[in-house]
Amino acid sequence: MIKLDVLGQNGKVTEQIEVSKEVFGAEVNTYLIHAVATAQANNARQGTQSTLTVSEVRGHAKKPYRQKGTGGARHGNTKAPQYRGGGMAFGIAPRDYTTKINKKQKRAAFVSALSGKVADKELLVIKNVDMKEAKTKNVAKIMENLKITNKVLFVTNGIDEAFVKASANIPNVFVTTAEQLSVIDVVTYKYVIATVAGVKSIEEANK
Repeated sequence: MIKLDVLGQNGKVTEQIEVSKEVFGAEVNTYLIHAVATAQANNARQGTQSTLTVSEVRGHAKKPYRQKGTGGARHGNTKAPQYRGGGMAFGIAPRDYTTKINKKQKRAAFVSALSGKVADKELLVIKNVDMKEAKTKNVAKIMENLKITNKVLFVTNGIDEAFVKASANIPNVFVTTAEQLSVIDVVTYKYVIATVAGVKSIEEANK
């Protein structure tokens, strides 16, 4: 087991909690983290991009002018790529970007990414994010007390609608749940701030 400081909303340490070394103190495998994060980014792509080729673009097959005598290049029709409104040469087409990730790799990369955040002191544990009113200034005050100005991800145990609403207008502040947290989330944000309940939920899911 390893110990993590628990901060109050005022930014001061209130207690410590013990967490599994297997989840928050594992060896950091940057290659695996990159591979899984890339795969997750690929899997989020819709792959619906498309362009029209010469055979798909609307038009006719009539020659624009006679074959010889104009002093210019000879063309078969105006659907060719060099014409305005013509088809795209080597254009992109719909495709499936799905990249397979097995559960063992996914878990190992997730644990490795979390452990890297702990080692770099970029994973902070906050007692809770409860607030009387869902106001932006309340979240801004927490950020000020924690001395955090970079891109930050708050992780709660379950959806805290009041906190989500209060943080929505602050640039570079995002909120997710422990259940939805992924490798790509961990590596995208400079700081990850998790509630005590969120940390316990992550730990239970990855033992």
